Amino acid sequence: MEIERKYLIDRLPFSLDSFACKIIEQGYLSTNPVVRVRRSDDSYILTYKGRGLMIREEYNLPLTAESYAHLLSKADGHVISKKRFLIPHNDGLTIELDIFSGALAPLILAEVEFETEEDANTFLPPEWFGRDVTFDPSYHNSTLSQVGLPEQN
Repeated sequence: MEIERKYLIDRLPFSLDSFACKIIEQGYLSTNPVVRVRRSDDSYILTYKGRGLMIREEYNLPLTAESYAHLLSKADGHVISKKRFLIPHNDGLTIELDIFSGALAPLILAEVEFETEEDANTFLPPEWFGRDVTFDPSYHNSTLSQVGLPEQN
């Protein structure tokens, strides 16, 4: 089960140089249900995600580089490229800060995963977090891959 909150980031109040970073590329074989292939540095994963916004099922299976390349060639929509910075936060939480490139630039999203729904509901985001888009499906990566950047209100 994945329990996650998601926020827009307008500006970063600090340098990212000291944080771990992963280079991520991912494509979607299906968006209903969500079936994704991802390369994260040198690891390759096939992921199934169930329905939901803040809480949903998630299953991950390892792939070989060859399997990943074969499946990625079958992806619908745009392949997403982003840098993910892992930023330690209070209570052992980690902020996954995604800086998108290509067609999704200059989008920056912060995601925080939780052990329980109560933890997610009582989370107080840092001051530098922008609008909470947890319950806005237009900010799901699967939607972004099909539709592109949402129009700003």
